[in-house]
Amino acid sequence: MPSRSPDRPDPSGPGLRVLPEGLAEAFAEHLRVEKGRSAHTVRAYLGDLRSLDHHLAETGVGGLPDVRLADLRGWLGSLGDAGTSRSTISRRAAAAKGFFRWAVRTRHLAADPSLRLVAPGKDKHLPGVLRSGQAGDLMDLAAVASDDEDPIHVRNRAMLELLYASGMRVGELTGLDVDDVDLEQATARVLGKGDKERIVPFGTPATEALLAWLSVRPQVATHESGPALFLGRRGRRVDQRQVRSSLQALLRHLPDVPPLSPHGLRHSAATHLLEGGADLRTVQELLGHASLATTQIYTHVSVDRLRTAYQQAHPRA
Repeated sequence: MPSRSPDRPDPSGPGLRVLPEGLAEAFAEHLRVEKGRSAHTVRAYLGDLRSLDHHLAETGVGGLPDVRLADLRGWLGSLGDAGTSRSTISRRAAAAKGFFRWAVRTRHLAADPSLRLVAPGKDKHLPGVLRSGQAGDLMDLAAVASDDEDPIHVRNRAMLELLYASGMRVGELTGLDVDDVDLEQATARVLGKGDKERIVPFGTPATEALLAWLSVRPQVATHESGPALFLGRRGRRVDQRQVRSSLQALLRHLPDVPPLSPHGLRHSAATHLLEGGADLRTVQELLGHASLATTQIYTHVSVDRLRTAYQQAHPRA
């Protein structure tokens, strides 16, 4: 059987061979309890450590105290050779640095081999972004689809309107409870990364779509629904896969739109806000970015569009 790519270690396969399994689990608990990281983030970091462990075992490193900076650099290099994206390599390097820093602090390791480890910068590109007209067409299509009074179609319209209006993450959307939305103030209370809470505004179209959904929500609600704002057909809290499916079903009817995930609506909202004159700090707060540098990627999109429009329209471009 051929060996797995260093970019795709098997998380359900044999235990760690170089990094102590119990230590990895203790680090995961540290991430969950002390750092407040989500279950998804913890799984991703453990997968990153398994990738590192696979590389260390393949290159003959005997144990945790034997890991050197050259081993870590070799690991990142092997990921690059395997075609791993720069953003993924950057995250894996961050996971390793976090693990070794924690291991030294908890006295499981005498010295940190990752101190001078430098990862490549993240990719400076975004997934597909809708133009403002395309976003309007998508919302119009969702509204037309909801005219059949199927509660799920009414729900889909409300979810997409709220995603685009607020720029929230799809995981934040699916985590909303009914009481998190204030329709009079047109705001939603969102629990973001690191359990940080923020208030995001939304506009009249999203308010109308939410009112329509709340009026039919009782038709699908069951004893399992609890306080969840958005529900599936069986009455349980909607999940991210269902949001993605509802978006893809509508996009198939729109010509010339880029490949788009629900996260693309967040990117679209940020880009359109900046193109409309919003300042970077406002967009940062709306999106819940810890660093302004994360938000600045959207300025590249706006400038690229400006340059394209200039080249197409200006007689001396």
